[in-house]
Amino acid sequence: MFDADDLEEIRRGKDDWEEETLSPTLDRFGERQEEFTTDTDGQSVDRLYTPNDVAGTDYDDDLGYPGEDPYTRGVYPTMYRGRLWTMRQYAGFGTADETNERYHYLLDNGQSGLSMAFDLPTQMGYTSDDEMSAGEVGKSGVAIDTLADMETVFDGIPLDEVSTSMTINAPASVLLAMYIAVGDEQGVSREQLRGTIQNDLLKEYIARNTYIYPPEPSMRVITDIFEFCAEETPKFNTISISGYHVREAGATAAQELAFTLGDGIAYVEAALDAGLDVDEFAPQLSFFFNAHNNILEEVAKFRAARRMWATIMEERFGAENPKSKQLKFHTQTAGSTLTAQQIDNNVVRVAYQALAAVLGGTQSLHTNGKDEALALPTEKSVRTALRTQQILAHESGAADTIDPLAGSYYVEALTDDLEEEAFDLLDTIDEKGGMPSAIESQWVQRQIQDVAYDRQQEVEAGERTIVGVNEFEVDEEPEMDIQEVTEEDERRQIESLNEVREERDDEEVEETLAALREAAEGDDNLMPYIIDAVKAYATVGEICNILRDVFGEYRPGTAV
Repeated sequence: MFDADDLEEIRRGKDDWEEETLSPTLDRFGERQEEFTTDTDGQSVDRLYTPNDVAGTDYDDDLGYPGEDPYTRGVYPTMYRGRLWTMRQYAGFGTADETNERYHYLLDNGQSGLSMAFDLPTQMGYTSDDEMSAGEVGKSGVAIDTLADMETVFDGIPLDEVSTSMTINAPASVLLAMYIAVGDEQGVSREQLRGTIQNDLLKEYIARNTYIYPPEPSMRVITDIFEFCAEETPKFNTISISGYHVREAGATAAQELAFTLGDGIAYVEAALDAGLDVDEFAPQLSFFFNAHNNILEEVAKFRAARRMWATIMEERFGAENPKSKQLKFHTQTAGSTLTAQQIDNNVVRVAYQALAAVLGGTQSLHTNGKDEALALPTEKSVRTALRTQQILAHESGAADTIDPLAGSYYVEALTDDLEEEAFDLLDTIDEKGGMPSAIESQWVQRQIQDVAYDRQQEVEAGERTIVGVNEFEVDEEPEMDIQEVTEEDERRQIESLNEVREERDDEEVEETLAALREAAEGDDNLMPYIIDAVKAYATVGEICNILRDVFGEYRPGTAV
């Protein structure tokens, strides 16, 4: 780093540059806008960054080396020079057969991991023939009613050869149990199962709203999963603590950091309160972030997240296992930035967002299809999204060296600024009694809503440019096929469900559900009982209704 004399010389040199070179140019031409700010946080972006902007940086303490504390530069020593990130396209729609076909298509086209989307009835713990499910079966993901559906989804896909991420929250224990059961049927050791369940209920109360149970029993289910998987499925990530949906709801980059890590703190505290050892379960925690349009802000966010989590785990929780302090994360490009107008522009947006994720050191990545502002992605748009990652990996050079933007005066300064702002927010959350209390009082929701409102006002006033929407517009309709899920798909799914009901052993189903109810009313770990129930072909709805009866359902307040 530079010493004091060097920094003073650079400061004087900048003063001279501003007077002799910059000022005449500004007098003659000016600048294209009065102020430049970061994409979402609205932080002022200086015209020029120099070593003086990072003069307080200590390389060993603040940056270090990849695979070493504080992990700012990456969680693995070789990063992408050893193994590329997992290309994990989010997929699932209609029936289990259709989703199985799409998974084989993606794997045949070079995808290296699966990411499973579920329809809203499954996410809310309802079977496809429930009156609450009408019109939604298979629409936003695949309908999973029983273990038979999960068996079909993974037909011909050996679970010891893939890792699978499942975007499921309130019924995460049930879908994880089904995945384990499929592995058991395939003869795959539970220790070999790899993947992630989202399992992040606090985020649901903040932003996404596919919750079932109140916070306290939800935390119990989550910590039961932590405990069970630490012993049974040690390679499976037990939670994906999600900032993605927080950002989609309108949060800034710093808010995404603070609220995501705040949720992480709450889960660790809940696990410790349940008697678990931090270094036993913490290595299986994972995170899920959004990649927005401002490339350098996003890179700084990812770097700050790693450094913050290492600090939190060591200083707040006394973690000693290095893996407990490593923040590993999946990234998805920002669905909220996709536009229905000029949808080909979305290919460009997704490519830049994917570049930000890779430059920021993600462990896995989903790239959105260009048509996702209109409908579920078609095979063609999914292939283009996957090819975007493959070109980035094999042609761009972005994966050839580790943390290539380290040392950039701007990126390092922005990393520090985002970290400072996020820690300030975490201090406020602590003052409010922690993340669950801040959510219950609607404080977190209000912070996000205020930002989302302000940003939309800026778009409508033309102060924030969205290419093809409020600038550079053309009058045209998108010309492409749209992926559709029909009423016939829903009918076929219900017929399949009824066939399972006819063939299963009803007495075994009732016995396993009764045992689950007794466990829920007591304090036994719920996972073994849920696995028994799914192996008896109890439905997602039947299992979740047992827990609804015991735990109740959550009714939110109003954010005002």
